[in-house]
Amino acid sequence: MPQRPSPYQPDDPAVRIRNVRAEQVRVGDRFITRHGTPSAEVKKLGVISDSFGTPALVEATLASGQKATIAYGSSIRVHTSAPAPQLSFDDLQSLPVEPESPEAVLLSIAEGYPDEPRVLEPTARLARGVNLKAGAHLEAIYELAQLFVVDLDDRASAWRILEILTELPFDGNFGRWKWVESALALAAFMAYDGGDLDAAERYSAALRQTDHEESDPVQAKLTAELRQRQLDEPNLFDREIHRAVAARNPRTEREWRLQRLSTLLYLLAHGGSRTLDADELRRRIQHELKTLGAPGERPAWSAS
Repeated sequence: MPQRPSPYQPDDPAVRIRNVRAEQVRVGDRFITRHGTPSAEVKKLGVISDSFGTPALVEATLASGQKATIAYGSSIRVHTSAPAPQLSFDDLQSLPVEPESPEAVLLSIAEGYPDEPRVLEPTARLARGVNLKAGAHLEAIYELAQLFVVDLDDRASAWRILEILTELPFDGNFGRWKWVESALALAAFMAYDGGDLDAAERYSAALRQTDHEESDPVQAKLTAELRQRQLDEPNLFDREIHRAVAARNPRTEREWRLQRLSTLLYLLAHGGSRTLDADELRRRIQHELKTLGAPGERPAWSAS
């Protein structure tokens, strides 16, 4: 059976393959052909209007002499060294969304952060259509809520995002459920931290609902023993964080600390363990939140 050719990747790290609108193509770009290889360089660009003066086509003349036309406003893949275009909230406002839908919630939150690419970029991807059966979409929604708690200190917006996930039932897919579980753990901590102990317990109980999914008594016992061992001996990524600190790699340190934070939140929502009680977990969670970047104390890694 013949192997599929590997996707083309440029040798120069400054060059990227990017989807751009036709009117954003620049001289020096190369089009990615149907075979996945780059065309000759674009040497000249022009815009052709329709009979009413509205831009209709972008015409590109290549170094080979060949001409290519692309519908104005359509997207095309290019091999380019140009920086990614700056996204603005104006770009998002034109997206059609249903009122009260997850997409509408995300757009309304993004309206308050018109100059924050960390909010605008994931919102732009999700607002085109949230699929609550897709693990990648659930992950992106959870990470957005986490951003509002950890970096932006906006728990009101975080709550609105978390509500998209915390109402989802367990559907038997643990790969997707882990992001709902993470959202429930974060919500339980925020509810407790805000003094709503009843809500905190509801979120914790929802997180623990999968503890009793196994119907076979023998397998249920083995699963419970494994779960208890994981609770008593959790991986808090100490080694990975120490390596990142020693290597002076703050971005990698941040990624591992975020994973540690999620683990601590899960342990707390599960009621702690025989090695880490609830008080110790809350102390550690507060320490991680401060280390990751409390307002006024934000490390250099979150400056961009």
